[in-house]
Amino acid sequence: MSLLDRVQQKSQQAAGQQGANPGAPGVPPSAPPAAPPVPPPTPALPPQQQMPPAPGGAGLLSRTQPQQAPVQQTALAAPPETPSLPPQPSPAPQDEEDVAGGAGWGVRKAPADGGEAPAQQPQTRQTLLSRTGGISTVTQRQNAAGASFQNLRQLVKQRLVGEMAEEEDIALPPHVIRQRIEELVGEISAELNLNLTRVDRQRAVESIVQDVIGFGPLDSLIADPNISEIMINGPSQIYIEHAGKLVLSEVQFESSEQLMQVIDKIVSSIGRRIDESSPMVDARLKDGSRVNVIIPPLALCGPTMTIRKFAKERYQTNDLIRFGSVTDDMLTFLRACVRGHLNMIVSGGTGSGKTTTLNILSAFIPDTERIVTIEDAAELQLQQDHVITLESRPANVEGKGRIAIRDLLMNALRMRPDRIVVGECRGGEALDMLQAMNTGHDGSMTTIHANNPHDCIARLETLVLMAGAELPARAIREQIGSAVHLITQQSRLRDGTRKMTSITEVLGKVGDTVKTQEIFTFKQTGIGEDGKVLGYFTPTGNIPRILRKLRAEGEDVPEEIFDPSRVSKLAS
Repeated sequence: MSLLDRVQQKSQQAAGQQGANPGAPGVPPSAPPAAPPVPPPTPALPPQQQMPPAPGGAGLLSRTQPQQAPVQQTALAAPPETPSLPPQPSPAPQDEEDVAGGAGWGVRKAPADGGEAPAQQPQTRQTLLSRTGGISTVTQRQNAAGASFQNLRQLVKQRLVGEMAEEEDIALPPHVIRQRIEELVGEISAELNLNLTRVDRQRAVESIVQDVIGFGPLDSLIADPNISEIMINGPSQIYIEHAGKLVLSEVQFESSEQLMQVIDKIVSSIGRRIDESSPMVDARLKDGSRVNVIIPPLALCGPTMTIRKFAKERYQTNDLIRFGSVTDDMLTFLRACVRGHLNMIVSGGTGSGKTTTLNILSAFIPDTERIVTIEDAAELQLQQDHVITLESRPANVEGKGRIAIRDLLMNALRMRPDRIVVGECRGGEALDMLQAMNTGHDGSMTTIHANNPHDCIARLETLVLMAGAELPARAIREQIGSAVHLITQQSRLRDGTRKMTSITEVLGKVGDTVKTQEIFTFKQTGIGEDGKVLGYFTPTGNIPRILRKLRAEGEDVPEEIFDPSRVSKLAS
């Protein structure tokens, strides 16, 4: 059966369903079985006094209503001095105490004095039925229009996919795909007898283009430069981070199936897969934005995806100063530390800006050095020319072929790197990173999830133990004390701002612990009326011991920047 035959068959089925649905456009509705019989129209009445047809289509709700005989005057009648009005085709008013539903429609209650009850008012009942019938008809028409619109979108996408499959994997440019979508919308809407307005036609085209070329409803969120993170909790709940605050977006997916189509498109673009056997995956967009996906049965609320966006233009050091994340003195010291080949760890919580800080610190590396970057999902944006980017690989369907960061790190040692930059240490690769820092690859950098520099040292010890090496705690601390020179702490404050709250020097192993000293710190003083965090950066007064090493590398750092009197207050 051809596609056109299937379309016609679906159209006939839809018409049959509308015939069974009262109030559907163009189909006479059947009379409601529970409605009482309506008195036949009185032929003696002139045509202008008959009730106009009710706005509900043909049938019971559109019959001409008879004009009732005048009702005997009761306490509800108008005062004598009020001139009588000529008979109107509108229905008689209903008392406030009339029953507003059920069999009591249009029946007045008996007077309080026990007199004779007024005659029935079938006009009131018929009017209410007409009103509810009209509302029901409008709702049915809207539902039918929505179903037809969805049917149109599905048929256009099916036919387009079939045509693109016949192109023998030829990549068609976006403007050609858009043009063909516009043509298919016109053709299939004519086959389905849909009278689309110009606005509806354009809306259908844009919706299909987003699904085929882009990422459906996410396109508008991804294109918004003011949104830094997109959190999708199932098809009907999407949160965004705007100006550091979480806000529920009005954007939604039509169904879990549409959301899974977008997820498959993102994951497959980098050669990865996601299904019930592999329900978690890390991926990235073309602009470098980080993507994490987890689907049922692990995610009970439906497919869940988190997108960490990156700025289209890479942040520079001046941007950090403008944002109030660091001071010029702090950047002067960090620039000298990077150029002086000090090993550094960027510590911080989730979403605190660790990757952004690592990108900016890596910009201080001279162009003459060979850099190897290792990540789970490549997101670092180094500006140098001589950069080798390595990315880990998950296992295949058979559970084989996995290449972990640790494997890449050991291989990188054979690639003659001047520096090794690991996107994040979260397992046994921490031991290999420390060994690389201790075996001639000075100036290497990585990130770790930790709340403060002291916790960073403790977490580093734990990660080394995850490597499976039977090393005593003393040996691990000696490795950390000799390999790591500096820890920069990133924090996301309660107002959504991100700041480098500490720069700490690692002095080495002293006794049974790794000794450190803080060089710069951020002191919070309160919360402003607008909710902004108040505080200032200040040196602690400790002179770094690594100044001698920096000067030996040709990096002259003025000691006055470590004077506590040089306090940089932040504007509220």
